[in-house]
Amino acid sequence: MKVLKFGGTSVGSAEAILNVRKIVESQAEEVVVVVSALGGVTDLLLRTAREAAAGEANYYDDYNAVAERHHRLIGQVVDAGRKTEVQQKVTALLDDLGNIFRGVFLIKDLSPKTTDIIVSYGERLSCLIVNATIDKSVLYDPLEFIKTRPHFNKHIVDFEITDKLIAEKFEKLPRVAVVPGFIASDLETGEVTNLGRGGSDYTAAILAARLHAGQLEIWTDVDGFMTADPKVINNAYVIEKLSFVEAMELCNFGAKVVYPPTIFPAFHNNVPILIKNTFNPESKGTYISRDKTIDKSKAIKGISSINDTCLITVQGLGMVGVIGVNYRIFKVLAKAGISVFFVSQASSENTTSIGVKNGDADTAIAVLSEEFSQEIVLGEINKIKKEGNLATVAIVGENMKHTPGIAGKLFGTLGKNGINVIACAQGASETNISFVITLESLRKALNVIHDSFFLSEYQVLNVFVAGVGLVGSNLIDQIEKQQKKLLEDNSLQIRVVGVTNSKRCVLSREGIDLTNYRALLKNAEKVSSPQIFRDEILAMNIFNSVFVDCTASAEVSTIYRDLLEHNVSVVAANKVAASSSYEGYDLLKQTARKRGVKFLFETNVGAGLPIINTIGNLINSGDRILKIEAVLSGTLNFIFNEMSAAIPLSKTIRLAMEAGYAEPDPRIDLSGMDVVRKLVILAREAGYRLEQSDVKKNLFVPEKFFEGTLDDFWKNIVTLDAEFETKRKALEALSKKWRFVAKFENGAAEVGLQEIDASHPFYHLEGSNNIVLLTTERYKEYPMQIKGYGAGAGVTAAGVFADIISIANIR
Repeated sequence: MKVLKFGGTSVGSAEAILNVRKIVESQAEEVVVVVSALGGVTDLLLRTAREAAAGEANYYDDYNAVAERHHRLIGQVVDAGRKTEVQQKVTALLDDLGNIFRGVFLIKDLSPKTTDIIVSYGERLSCLIVNATIDKSVLYDPLEFIKTRPHFNKHIVDFEITDKLIAEKFEKLPRVAVVPGFIASDLETGEVTNLGRGGSDYTAAILAARLHAGQLEIWTDVDGFMTADPKVINNAYVIEKLSFVEAMELCNFGAKVVYPPTIFPAFHNNVPILIKNTFNPESKGTYISRDKTIDKSKAIKGISSINDTCLITVQGLGMVGVIGVNYRIFKVLAKAGISVFFVSQASSENTTSIGVKNGDADTAIAVLSEEFSQEIVLGEINKIKKEGNLATVAIVGENMKHTPGIAGKLFGTLGKNGINVIACAQGASETNISFVITLESLRKALNVIHDSFFLSEYQVLNVFVAGVGLVGSNLIDQIEKQQKKLLEDNSLQIRVVGVTNSKRCVLSREGIDLTNYRALLKNAEKVSSPQIFRDEILAMNIFNSVFVDCTASAEVSTIYRDLLEHNVSVVAANKVAASSSYEGYDLLKQTARKRGVKFLFETNVGAGLPIINTIGNLINSGDRILKIEAVLSGTLNFIFNEMSAAIPLSKTIRLAMEAGYAEPDPRIDLSGMDVVRKLVILAREAGYRLEQSDVKKNLFVPEKFFEGTLDDFWKNIVTLDAEFETKRKALEALSKKWRFVAKFENGAAEVGLQEIDASHPFYHLEGSNNIVLLTTERYKEYPMQIKGYGAGAGVTAAGVFADIISIANIR
């Protein structure tokens, strides 16, 4: 036989009750059907009772709403032949309930005993209706066999008597037995009691255990236990199998699928539990049993949380070595009816922190302060203090005990994402690691844990892009085209959650439609600036965040430090930060290292070429850079390669602009400052302290051409064409070429135009290519050579994209 329990939503409408009938009548064996009150009715009964006790005449409106709902439901689901009979029985119960409310209204008093009686009517009414819809079912009264006794203002089940009465009552099982859940009666007085909110699950478990059911099925409105709260984690999914221990831990820490006490009777009598969805019966659901079959691919089974947490701390040197302090703490809290769901104690015994609901905090402070009043006066214990508006998170899984380093990975992941752990606790069984954080960090913590422990089917990077010019727009297009492949092949989802230009920004936690981002930006109402965009990023407080700077703005670079301090990685195509003052550069590097995030700027030099990364690998593996020689300006190399008798200097500059190599103001490239910045960055990454002012500049365009407006420049630059053509012909006769070379050696740095012969590696450099020669202690006779495209929006965007992907650490 089986026991089937249907919750409030499962019987909350005509459609739902008809689903229940279909499920019950499809069973091939005897079943006991345990039914909750109609969804929302228990809360409505309690509200009506409070209104009546307060002398509010409108209590009658709520009472009428209860009556009308049940009568309407009878008309919708009960067959015509039984409708009158059921209406009469329901009317009789409602009349009794109305008389109780009337009495409460008249004497303006509502005792716990009366409250217990009032809320019992929810299940009694719903069971009359459900029983009438199922063919050949028999209705049982739990007051006759679920017996409780008082304990600290609560009713606890007397299992010895209850088991005996159940055995007698159900000695001969009908095809279908219908039992109201939640309701019980006092063993001594026979008065109506209950098993607490969610008690219908408990009723079902008690019956299943005593009747040795083959299975207990909890039918609800979800598909089963989820890996995390689906309202917070979009890709949370159903856990198909749990052990009893895992299910209990998840329930105790906020998973509301099953009432926690339900687990024990089923576990004790080895009755497996199956969680099913009344509205999606085809779903497999979650199967809970003693089977500890371990899925070795996942260290944890699920994440649960309690967002109503206050941490009470009892602290003092007078606690050290004193026996019985914790006994006094928990005794006085139990006496006050306060439930403790989290405990953390320092090994020195001078601090004990406990987690309670925010609503219980003041009472807890009061009773603890009274209990330890003498010690507080003597200074042996400090004043009891509380910290509210916190959240408790638990990761659960019996496989954790078989997997070294879970706690280290957990707290490392949280720290990397800027989430501070206030208190933590772990039992020796290693089934549960729980910790307390601020409430505002909860969403971020759940997402990053779910992602990091591979409960998610894929890893997520949340990307914010600043700048949608040539590089930025190319990057977004590349991400859009590559998203599906990365997800399928590497289980990596690149989710662009913010885009800004100099005027407007668009933000979406769920991700921006990259096929339409230009229109979204154009129509965006939110005004943007670097500071506004920074504040929006920090306010979103989203996990695995990456800020990508595709601008050339000095102002944008000023927000890097704030972002890094808040555990947002930074990827920059913008050279300003890495080439400005050494102190600023070093501070950003140190901040990223301290916060456990990334500050990456590979494309600052050589566009998509792996130059900076290679230097880092050499240094980290113990090598030392002795000399750097490089052609680092794709624009200048393009100009000198294109210059010919038919194409003068001024025209090659325009061609470089048209090809997308040169800046909108080509004087930036011709001045050599871009090369200076790149050389400074390379020298710094090689371990040297270098400022831009330390670099000697040997320029090929006279200083006067950089004065005035851009129009003045275009008018004047043609005057150099003849001179450069004469020099070019002379150079060509010697089989040499011009290259604008950057060099760093023995602490000295310089940039300038050099004449290169055919024996040099720089001679055969084509188009806008870059080349870097690294002479190191290991590569001394034959320097390491890195060569390839060094300019262009496409390759630069690809380099930025590669930096973003490297943060995910995929292979």
